[in-house]
Amino acid sequence: MNTVILKFGGTSVADNIKLNVVAEKVIGLKKEVKNVVVVVSAQGKTTNEFIKQAQELSAIPEEREMDMLLSTGEQITAAKLSILLNRKGYSAISLTGWQAGIRTSSIHSNAKIEQIYIQRIKEELKKGSIVVVTGFQGLDEKGDITTLGRGGSDTTAVALQVALKADKCYIFSDVDGIYSADPNMITMAKKLDKISFDEMQEIADSGAKVLHNRCIQMGKKFNCDIISKSTFSDKNGTKICQRIETSEVKSIVKNEKLVTIEMKREQPIGEEDFYDVYECLLQNNIIVEAFQKEQYQLEFRIKKEEQNKVQELLESNYSSYQVRQNDLVKLSVIGYGITQDNQVLNEIIKVFKQNQINVLKINLTQAKIEILIRQLEDEMVAQLHQKLIENR
Repeated sequence: MNTVILKFGGTSVADNIKLNVVAEKVIGLKKEVKNVVVVVSAQGKTTNEFIKQAQELSAIPEEREMDMLLSTGEQITAAKLSILLNRKGYSAISLTGWQAGIRTSSIHSNAKIEQIYIQRIKEELKKGSIVVVTGFQGLDEKGDITTLGRGGSDTTAVALQVALKADKCYIFSDVDGIYSADPNMITMAKKLDKISFDEMQEIADSGAKVLHNRCIQMGKKFNCDIISKSTFSDKNGTKICQRIETSEVKSIVKNEKLVTIEMKREQPIGEEDFYDVYECLLQNNIIVEAFQKEQYQLEFRIKKEEQNKVQELLESNYSSYQVRQNDLVKLSVIGYGITQDNQVLNEIIKVFKQNQINVLKINLTQAKIEILIRQLEDEMVAQLHQKLIENR
């Protein structure tokens, strides 16, 4: 191998002791590979703490200023890791996203990478240095700092893999791969050796905090295999790659961080009203799911973290509507081709009937069965995992 990309998440770099573990991991690979580029997240809960501090100052902080604030977390990690690697006798240099040549769109808090000018990275690699890049961030055409959305360091890593034509991209975290369910919820969750990009995309889109969904899209587009591994063990991880032709349930994801918004009024809602509300949400960088119109009502889903922002937006612009918010749970059963197997859906319905679960909606794709409900106990997820994965 000539070039590898290593990405370390927040739990991997949470304190100086863990940074030493990361440094040794990097050094171990540097002994085997000519060029090593490391992408880092902010340490531990730093990003969450910054968000909390900002919200103490303003309920809805300006997104440009939030990007300015949040981007500092990764810079601290990159500088500290570089200091440590240099002290251990390995030349290292830290680069911010913009120093590394990452140019993005101007959508603050959810920017897209548009171009990477890799000259600076290549110059540093030519000197024999380990290059440590801040994940999650870049620079837009106005020269403003932007961030890629929570988990965006994964996308930084895969984008660098594409730009540098790196042989491999390792995504390191505190778990040793991709599991059939959240191992903190399901003790019998199984680690997967391989999973397809399509299935991994469904897992990420369903709300699992495993990999940033855009890094999977990029990996699939450019056919770059991604390996998810643990920082703290040498066990084999999970390889995310092109489609694997097996029709079986690979993972079950429960997402409780959703809210349904209902907008009602006495006058009928026309097409212009529908587009007006939808465009207003999009212009404010609010991504909605399942936007639908009835005669007197509009309904859509959002992430719970955007609840306050949406509430203020609707109160300011659509006072003629009565707005109601309801918590929602989305259960996703994932596996390419499983919707062709009636037995899987029958098993799900049987468990729900036995436990008197009120299902609001069922949606099917080639790789996912998505079920919407108001409430769902972890015990029900465990029952489904046993029937659909453990007993097969």
